[in-house]
Amino acid sequence: MEQQSIARKHLVLSLITGIAVGAIAGAPIGWMANGYYTEQRLAQILICREKNRDKPVAIVESICGSRF
Repeated sequence: MEQQSIARKHLVLSLITGIAVGAIAGAPIGWMANGYYTEQRLAQILICREKNRDKPVAIVESICGSRF
């Protein structure tokens, strides 16, 4: 059985197809992951602010960080 070498044209088309599929599949996954991370970070900040509510605002922001 004779093996055929892979043509450069096929490699380029495979690369373009892979990039397109990755962008289409990766964008929603990244968007959902970012939403999850944002919610978790906001919850951590709010809990930290609640624990340190008796301290001045500047100290609370240095401990807990900013919401933005």
